[in-house]
Amino acid sequence: MKIKWLNKPQKHDYPAAASYLSLSMDEVAAKNAAEELQNAEMSAFAAKDIFRESGLSLLGVSDSHVQKDRDAIIREEKLSPLLLYRDKTHSRLIIADGYHRLCAVYKFDEDAIIPCKIV
Repeated sequence: MKIKWLNKPQKHDYPAAASYLSLSMDEVAAKNAAEELQNAEMSAFAAKDIFRESGLSLLGVSDSHVQKDRDAIIREEKLSPLLLYRDKTHSRLIIADGYHRLCAVYKFDEDAIIPCKIV
């Protein structure tokens, strides 16, 4: 099954990324990071590499958001690309937006190339 992607993240993904990033940095820094993401060029990485670098666990299909994205893949709907932030202070990758989409895609194909923006 080929996973389909939008050409760029949706507008609402950037405020969601800022909100998530504000959990680990102050609000101004989080807002600035979201603006950097908005201005970044598109990139692409393998699902398995994003997981390895983020250090996060794979959510199961029992998670309602993962199931929703999984259903969208089956219906051949286009998914929004991920927003990734390199936390240089802690040497880790933060999935600022798209963790559930990543989990859903990984269930189909861990080698899938996922479009994203990264700063």
